[in-house]
Amino acid sequence: MNKITAGIIGSTGYAGVELLRLLLNHPGVEKIYISSVSFEGQNIADVYPNLRGLLGGKTDGKLLTADEVKEKSDVLFTALPNGLAEEYADYCVKHGKKLIDLSADFRFNTDEATFKKWYKADWKFPAVHESSVYGLPEYNREKIKKASVIGNPGCYVTASTLGMIPAVKNKIIDTRAIIIVDAKSGVTGAGRNATMTNQFCECGESFSAYKVGGHRHQPEIAKNLSVVSKDAGGNGVSVLFTPHLVPMSRGIFSTIYAKLDENFAKSLDGLSAKEAGEKVRAIYKDFYKNEYFVRVAEDGASVTTRNVRGSNFCDIQIYVVNDNSMLEMTSVIDNMGKGSSSQAVQNMNLMFGFDEKCGIDLIPAAF
Repeated sequence: MNKITAGIIGSTGYAGVELLRLLLNHPGVEKIYISSVSFEGQNIADVYPNLRGLLGGKTDGKLLTADEVKEKSDVLFTALPNGLAEEYADYCVKHGKKLIDLSADFRFNTDEATFKKWYKADWKFPAVHESSVYGLPEYNREKIKKASVIGNPGCYVTASTLGMIPAVKNKIIDTRAIIIVDAKSGVTGAGRNATMTNQFCECGESFSAYKVGGHRHQPEIAKNLSVVSKDAGGNGVSVLFTPHLVPMSRGIFSTIYAKLDENFAKSLDGLSAKEAGEKVRAIYKDFYKNEYFVRVAEDGASVTTRNVRGSNFCDIQIYVVNDNSMLEMTSVIDNMGKGSSSQAVQNMNLMFGFDEKCGIDLIPAAF
């Protein structure tokens, strides 16, 4: 196995330190260089004491400058606030390196107008977006393998897109009707910096919706499903997305509602809800039969965030409801795993020719 050096810019945020944890155990990564504006010059084991004595030979844990990290690395992970990754991507393209960005900067490919509408910022390096690829492996695998710049998907988006792709592609649902996505996130999704939203006394023992009708992941979900629909000869897709904050540390639970296509609904005439669900389940299982990290649950099986905690798995459960007129799905991931850091490593594996599961083939935690 040819070994590479990896750099993490923004390594002391939740996504950054999760990346470090995964890369420390990755057999294809020889050296890791890390930086943090907030803790520059310090050691990451002092910021995250769980790392004490465990860093080994890949890194001494010293938090370097961003310039030092980008110069030393074959692949650069940018775990930064939105709007800061472009200059690093430009550097990587010009110097034959690769970049995987965990912010939203490269999630819209060349669609600057949509990015500007939702993120209120202009692109400073528009040319680099021409070579960027959206980093959802089950959706874009072959392009990822050849890419220099990857836009890692949003956590809500990953769960919702994986839950809906087979239904859209196989014309199970009516894509002219609005798809409703009702999703919940653990508090790590709000980031590590303390705010009124994520402090314990505000979110503990509580449950709340936020950014209703205006969350930035809504256009990303709609973009993904519209591309799938148009590729299948259909129309663009409209999405109504409502995020919620729940008092748990990590996880995404997405419940998705869609109207069944009229022709598909007719094929369910005379079937019980269970039989109709099994027909859809068979389509989903066939679609994901070669996807190790997507698990379609059996009828009646529990799909919970606990079942994917600490892993790169996405679990999907399927229901046909409302007299066989509606499709309802639940899709769960770990927002720090498949929704962020382990998916970024999955993309790195594809870009460098490693086994796709390398370093992230983790058994989900039992509790």
